[in-house]
Amino acid sequence: MTRLTAAVSFVLAALLAPPALAAEAPTALHCGHLFDARSGRLLDARTVVVREGKVAEVLPGRADVAGALAIDLSGHTCTPGWTDLHVHLASQSSPQSYSEGFRLDDVDFAFRSVGFAKKTLLAGFTSVRDLGGEVSPHLRDAINQGLVDGPRIWAAGKSIATTGGHADPTNGYNDALSHLIGPPGPTEGVINSIEDARQAVRQRYKDGSDVIKITATGGVLSYAKSGDAPQFTVEEVKAIVDTAKDYGYRVAAHAHGEEGMKRAVLGGVTSIEHGTYMSPEVMALMKQRGTWYVPTIYAGRFVAEKAKIDGYFPEVVRPKAARIGAQIQDTAGRAYRGGVKIAFGTDMGVGPHGDNAREFLYMVEAGIPAATALQAATIRAAEVLGVDDQGVIEAGKRADIVAVPGDPIADINAVMKVAFVMKDGKVYKQPGAAE
Repeated sequence: MTRLTAAVSFVLAALLAPPALAAEAPTALHCGHLFDARSGRLLDARTVVVREGKVAEVLPGRADVAGALAIDLSGHTCTPGWTDLHVHLASQSSPQSYSEGFRLDDVDFAFRSVGFAKKTLLAGFTSVRDLGGEVSPHLRDAINQGLVDGPRIWAAGKSIATTGGHADPTNGYNDALSHLIGPPGPTEGVINSIEDARQAVRQRYKDGSDVIKITATGGVLSYAKSGDAPQFTVEEVKAIVDTAKDYGYRVAAHAHGEEGMKRAVLGGVTSIEHGTYMSPEVMALMKQRGTWYVPTIYAGRFVAEKAKIDGYFPEVVRPKAARIGAQIQDTAGRAYRGGVKIAFGTDMGVGPHGDNAREFLYMVEAGIPAATALQAATIRAAEVLGVDDQGVIEAGKRADIVAVPGDPIADINAVMKVAFVMKDGKVYKQPGAAE
């Protein structure tokens, strides 16, 4: 090759090469206080440096960071982004909820979920576990692709139930419609044997779920008489849990009644959701097995209040809502005093999306310290999910950060005034900016 040819080749290569991407400028968050989720303590002023979606450094005081975009949160407490471990982003309770299932299509619920997801994110919840709903895996993908704004989602897809159980999609159908559709099976998330159980989990894998949800007892809002009867055998639960492990899944168990909870814990589930009639025996078993408790106090209080309104719920549902809902807050307090591991969840979709943080207030009312409640939605929630890259504000972790005015440990009501939300280093809300 001649010198001229080599020179021409070099110039052409330089011209055709893609332009080098400029390094993204870091962001410096000047926090008046920082909540240390590991210790549960409030630290004094810190500067959190964010680069490329991660926390790069946490510096003492108000530090100058060369070339950084500075955001003044000096009058605020910065906490790790919150996680709600029990939501249903495709729906929201109303007197029309039961008829809408016959009138609306999945696409209608999908459009609704976009608004619900954004409200949840702006309320400070950068991650959620969506425990039941065929829309949620698709919403998760849309958020991950940047098409819509919302929290990071661990999606269960269709919950797994038994015939007539809390997540049997045909409950309440008349005889003609039931005969036309036929009995639901594992593909629809309804099982009646160990083999069915395995197939149902494998179907959730095929559908793209991230976690498995079972309805270990009856439920409050399902169109069925019992809200607490056990609905799986221990062997069926174990088959679900063992098969879930093959795919790296954890299992969450909706449960109100004592016997159903015992079977779920003995079967190896990761968490008990609601837990209304949790007895000392169940608490001891959960402590022995390391099972988490997600109380969902908000949902309990919400349904108990709505049960007083004529026509809000069908008559088969109303007495369950009045009886079961009112007890969950007391159960949460007893479980905390009993040493059960507690993580944060609301069952939002029962109540209005975006009001998730009110669960913190109800936890504190139940006797759970504010710092413990904040840990439940940060580092403890990450433990339930089985991830170690979020739930704390530390170098190398995801830059999921929320800021509230004042001191939420001294006054938990501060969580209702979220002023700043960052997820993966992107700012979605900040003081002074219009939403």
